[in-house]
Amino acid sequence: MILDYATLDTLRTHHPAWRLLRSDHAPLVASFLHRVFVAPNVRVMAAANLAEALEDELYALREHLGEDAFPKSALDYLNDWAGPEKGWLRKFYARGTDEPQFDLMPATEKAIAWLGALTERSFVGTESRLLTLFELLKQMSEGSESDPAKRITELNKRRTEIDDEIARVLSGDVPLLDDTALKDRFQQFMQIARELLTDFREVEHNFRLLDRRVRERIALWDGSKGALLEEIMGERDAIADSDQGKSFRAFWDFLMSTRRQEELTELLARVLALPPVVSLKPDARTRRVHYDWLEAGEHTQRTVAQLSQQLRRFLDDQAWLENRRIMDILRGIEAKALALRGAPPPGAMMSIAESSADVELPMERPLFTPALKPLIANIELEAGDADMDAAALYSQVVVDRAQLASHIRQALQVRSQVTLRELADAQPLRHGLVELVAYLQLGCESFKTVVDEAAPESIAWQTIAADGAVIEKHARLPRVIFVR
Repeated sequence: MILDYATLDTLRTHHPAWRLLRSDHAPLVASFLHRVFVAPNVRVMAAANLAEALEDELYALREHLGEDAFPKSALDYLNDWAGPEKGWLRKFYARGTDEPQFDLMPATEKAIAWLGALTERSFVGTESRLLTLFELLKQMSEGSESDPAKRITELNKRRTEIDDEIARVLSGDVPLLDDTALKDRFQQFMQIARELLTDFREVEHNFRLLDRRVRERIALWDGSKGALLEEIMGERDAIADSDQGKSFRAFWDFLMSTRRQEELTELLARVLALPPVVSLKPDARTRRVHYDWLEAGEHTQRTVAQLSQQLRRFLDDQAWLENRRIMDILRGIEAKALALRGAPPPGAMMSIAESSADVELPMERPLFTPALKPLIANIELEAGDADMDAAALYSQVVVDRAQLASHIRQALQVRSQVTLRELADAQPLRHGLVELVAYLQLGCESFKTVVDEAAPESIAWQTIAADGAVIEKHARLPRVIFVR
């Protein structure tokens, strides 16, 4: 990751670990969560137990800092830490229980681990890390060598070194690690052991994010079920076959071996009994650190199994709903068929639009015909001598839409709704059909209207014929209601 200004500013604003470090309550949050979750390697804790532990912590702090130090209750603090603005805890309901559970988020554990690295160490070893790097480079170089001759040469070299070491031991020359080397390697071991527990929590969090994305995709999927399952299972296989998935599977297979567990137990007991290691005062849980790895790995595996089971149940529910809808349609068809068996309706029961397909051959289509362009003759316009009345050019009808809108608003001030007929009765149409169309246009553009197709209405207006007679005209249309 490139640590430029934009990236760091985004992390400072959105990353939960950075928000924890910026918080005014960071000492309380980090110390309490480290004591409750990280130090004893607890993965999930019930809300009641966690709130009780936090209440004891707050009581001790109030005794030391004053009653106004932390005014809220323990449960309020936990809900705040698990909210979307903080994101330091995960609050969820486990299957089969109605009590909320809390779990530590990976970002919070990273922040706590970084805070732990800030303290000064009495001894900082570098030899073990250099040897680890050198050994990793040798494994990568030897594991990627495809030439059999070079591989055999390297194996013979290692065998010669082992034979020389055996000869020195038989002769009484037994090389031993000094106290500094033992402390160096033990610190390196403890650091990697703690990082492994942190990685387990992050792997579990990644599986939960995958499950959430899959559920969102299922909820928004509009294609076939086969394509959906193919895409979901393809993504799951891609994760299992990824570098992270292969590494986790290899680690889990190594840890699940009974022989490896017994060997780890024996080695830990022997190392922890060494005087240089005893002087470092290691944690008592170090003796069973491999069982902590096993417990964390089993919790991750159980989480993956639960997510797979929930996904299976979710897909089964979708299939059950679809099958139920199909059966309802079939039963409806059967019921209608049985009802019509005794008295079939007159006329044709079923019709087919066409009894055969229309075949149009390419050569049967007409060729393109260019459009005819009109020829405009270039002639002079001459003044005519026809005698006609030009008053018809000025007898145009103008509808004042603003006045009609004002009329609608005045009517809706005293009533919640008014029909178009009531508006025409209150203010008769002066311009006839044109004014009626203007009302309908205002209802589509400026007002909210409801059309009742089941209740037609007749709107009347008067007009004057050419001979001066008054004629009443009617327009029949569905009821149009203007709503406030």
